[in-house]
Amino acid sequence: MPVSHSTTRPRHEDAQIRRALSILEKRMRQPGKALSSPRAVRDYLVLRLAEMEREAFACLYLDAQNRLIECAVLFLGTLCQTSVHPREVVKMALAYNAAGVILAHNHPSGCADPSCTDEALTKSLKHALALVDVKLLDHFIVAGLAEPLSFVERGLL
Repeated sequence: MPVSHSTTRPRHEDAQIRRALSILEKRMRQPGKALSSPRAVRDYLVLRLAEMEREAFACLYLDAQNRLIECAVLFLGTLCQTSVHPREVVKMALAYNAAGVILAHNHPSGCADPSCTDEALTKSLKHALALVDVKLLDHFIVAGLAEPLSFVERGLL
């Protein structure tokens, strides 16, 4: 039976990661602290998603000044896929009164290249969010501890 990464990592490392996430979330929610840097978003997403053994799809809901309102992991899947329902993404954006959204998901395989499905989903979500005046700001793919891929920087959004 394969050993999961979470069981081989010392517990004190898990506690340190949780503390780091807590600090990052507090900083992102401070008045005047906007997610203006792709580096800050990448660092946060690597901490949140890099070690997950299954695909997870998350949304960072932002206010009009690009400050984090909430980071919600909305969907969990299998090793290589997850089902994402645009209705739920939009519903949560409205519930949080978000002005913008950053999408993120992980590729446990370690390869950050977007699939055709990833690209089609991003276009679909951009359209669905635009219908309720919520701007899709970016979509990141996290693949382990390597540099997350940005759809905006790749010209895919």
